[in-house]
Amino acid sequence: MKNRPTVCTYYFPNWHVDPRNEKIHGRGWTEWRVSQYATPRFEGHEQPRIPLWGYEDEAEPAAMARKIKAAADHGIDAFIFDWYYFSDGSYRERCIHDGFLGAPNCRDIKFALMWANHDPIYAHPGSYLKPREELWSGKVDAETFIRCTDHCIATYLNQPNYLRIDGGLYFSIFLPERLIEDLGGTTAARLLLNDFRNRAEKAGLGRLTLDARVGQLEPGQIESTNRYLKAVGFDTASSYGWGNFGEDFPALEYAQWCERNRDEAERMSRGLCVPFLPVVPQGWDASPRTVQSDMYEKSCGYPFGAVIVNNTPELYEKALRRVADFMESGAATGSAVMLPCWNEWTEGAYLEPDTKNGYGYLEAVRRVFGMREK
Repeated sequence: MKNRPTVCTYYFPNWHVDPRNEKIHGRGWTEWRVSQYATPRFEGHEQPRIPLWGYEDEAEPAAMARKIKAAADHGIDAFIFDWYYFSDGSYRERCIHDGFLGAPNCRDIKFALMWANHDPIYAHPGSYLKPREELWSGKVDAETFIRCTDHCIATYLNQPNYLRIDGGLYFSIFLPERLIEDLGGTTAARLLLNDFRNRAEKAGLGRLTLDARVGQLEPGQIESTNRYLKAVGFDTASSYGWGNFGEDFPALEYAQWCERNRDEAERMSRGLCVPFLPVVPQGWDASPRTVQSDMYEKSCGYPFGAVIVNNTPELYEKALRRVADFMESGAATGSAVMLPCWNEWTEGAYLEPDTKNGYGYLEAVRRVFGMREK
């Protein structure tokens, strides 16, 4: 590609033992347990999905080294880690701290953080009666914000392979409107974000590129989103996936899903007041996160919902190529593309090789975007 974007993939870090998870699910638990017990929920439903590499411990440097090599060899430039920090500290952090940074080849790929500042829910699995039961609060006050970002500056942003987008260290907020509300409004949030920028500069790290994950916006929502993006001072906007499931249940064809979302990158880029980083999902199937003995009905909401089916590597390549063409068209405002996800096995969105398609999805990425020159 002439104007090759930075190719990033989101990484979900729940495939290692974490003390908080053990208190909820028992000793030694990881989300692989949820993946392993998935069953078909309707005719033609493909579950369980089985990883080609087996049920690895991502906090082990050797396991992470294999992931890094596969990503780097197939045109992935960066992992964007879903990263969790609450008033009482971090969660699911051993994946990145022990596994990724401990891997001997960790500098073969860039990495960045997306602060997942939401209320954790009991969806491993969620029941028909209580599908989204809150585990604890993800509320962020000013003290937590400062403590969290100080930790990021000292531990992650200072790494030589931390990702820079448009020259700045990329740091994304999963729920920007929630953060603004928690911090007391746009004025207070802007002051704290500016303070974060100043502390990073003072640490000798240069400037930040602060990203707001805005999701998929209806036309009437773009104007209100632009207001808070400007008021708080975000630098870019991104998304974690597609919507437009319509009334389809329990299944929606991947080709049809792509068609419904074919203009999203252009529409969002044109409407938002900051550069937009387009997204190309590989699939969606959150059914493993439901109690498998409960009935699978639409009215329950997440994780009971429509499943994307027939998301073949060939169709995924077509979706990637459409966004690649858009990035070269001159209409794109952002310089990176986001691929959900590297390993959301229990949400049916993963690039990691499985026993059915092997490295097919990764090979599609490489065919479309090629490799960045070193």
